Amino acid sequence: MDLRFDAYFTSRTLENNRRNVWFAEYWEENFNCKLMSSSKKDDTSRKCTGLERIGTDSKYEQEGKVQFVIDAVYAMAHALHNMQRDLCLDISGICPDMDLAGGKKLLKYIRGVTFNGSAGTSVMFNRNGDAPGRYDLFQYQMNNHSTPGYKNIGQWMETLQLNIEDMQWPDGEMEIPSSVCSLPCRTGERKKIVKGMPCCWHCEPCDGYQYQYDETSCKLCSYNMRPNANRTSCQPIPIVKLEWHSPWAIIPVFLAMLGIVATIFVMATFIRYNDTPIVRASGRELSYVLLTGIFLCYIITFLMIAKPDVGVCSFRRIFLGLGMCISYAALLTKTNRIYRIFEQGKKSVSAPRLISPTSQLAITSSLIALQLLGVFIWFGVDPPNTIVDYDEQKTFNPDQARGVLKCDITDLQMICSLGYSILLMVTCTVYAIKTRGVPENFNEAKPIGFTMYTTCIVWLAFIPIFFGTAQSAEKVGRSFTVIGVL
Repeated sequence: MDLRFDAYFTSRTLENNRRNVWFAEYWEENFNCKLMSSSKKDDTSRKCTGLERIGTDSKYEQEGKVQFVIDAVYAMAHALHNMQRDLCLDISGICPDMDLAGGKKLLKYIRGVTFNGSAGTSVMFNRNGDAPGRYDLFQYQMNNHSTPGYKNIGQWMETLQLNIEDMQWPDGEMEIPSSVCSLPCRTGERKKIVKGMPCCWHCEPCDGYQYQYDETSCKLCSYNMRPNANRTSCQPIPIVKLEWHSPWAIIPVFLAMLGIVATIFVMATFIRYNDTPIVRASGRELSYVLLTGIFLCYIITFLMIAKPDVGVCSFRRIFLGLGMCISYAALLTKTNRIYRIFEQGKKSVSAPRLISPTSQLAITSSLIALQLLGVFIWFGVDPPNTIVDYDEQKTFNPDQARGVLKCDITDLQMICSLGYSILLMVTCTVYAIKTRGVPENFNEAKPIGFTMYTTCIVWLAFIPIFFGTAQSAEKVGRSFTVIGVL
């Protein structure tokens, strides 16, 4: 701000400033009055007296651009002075060479001037004819010790001059905040560059089973891997199996133990009364075979819960359908024997063939041998092995993903292994229906028939549910315990 200009301007009146043709209009606007009837100011009827004074009878504040006007006039004066000195030599005033110099030469002198301006700063021009910028830097500060307001913390003139110690940061922090378009992405995030702004980007997290491959891309981990905690690489998915302390194992084991104890008790009773008429009349040989099959159905529960390896998987294949096959083969042989006896009785008084205990055991063994033959063919075509199933428990959250260790047994192979037992069961049911009207002395046929009816119903409900769901180790162990109970 130039105080000399203020002193000069506030001393101007209508009498001492007649050379400025716009001063009269300024006078009317400043004092809100009319100088003459022809005045263009229509919003007031008050006449100007001419005695008004600027800054006394009206508010006055120096225009912010006055400094630049003053410096512009001085720049022109310095340029003319330098031009006169170079062209006119010892001649005072304007010489003929200055008249012929033209505007281009004067512009050259203007761009070459250097002097201290009205604000006390240097005035000069660059090669483009622009004055160098000069900026005072202010920061709005507020604290408990002073009145809030703007404080000068530096200036910029060609170079930045900043007083860091005078600056104030939010919450009293001493560290200088970062001044960037985008902050660096955190670990596990990729940069998504903003189109047309290579220095700016958005940070996007690598989600799901992806990990951070480089600064700008994420990649998917392989099927048996998941990203680590900070998503910088992949790590193996944990492998789990059915544990003995799991509820899915404790309940089946408990039921299987009850079944085993009951089976052993019945078998011990049969052995104790082996030579009694009631035991011999029930067909003790096939009864022992039947109890053995039931015992194996319960034993399969422990194989299903045991940690899978080649040995365990081999025994699973053998005993998967063997227990049921032995049970149904014994029941089928019994019902077939009863059926043949009464069918033969309708035609002749002679006894049918192959109804002796030895023959019954031979028939039952032949039926069981077919099951074992199928299992051994299965061994030759597809040797037992273990696999890790990563799809069954691969959740949306990779932290919860698990691989399930299990035997390499497909749904089709399991259906084929159990299919023969189901065939024996259906055939036994047919014979049970045919022998439902036998005399009371052969009342064994009726319990067998009732057992077959209920077993068929349970199997019809069980098979779609079992094979329609994923075969987790828990379901396999639970399901075969149910089969053993049946």
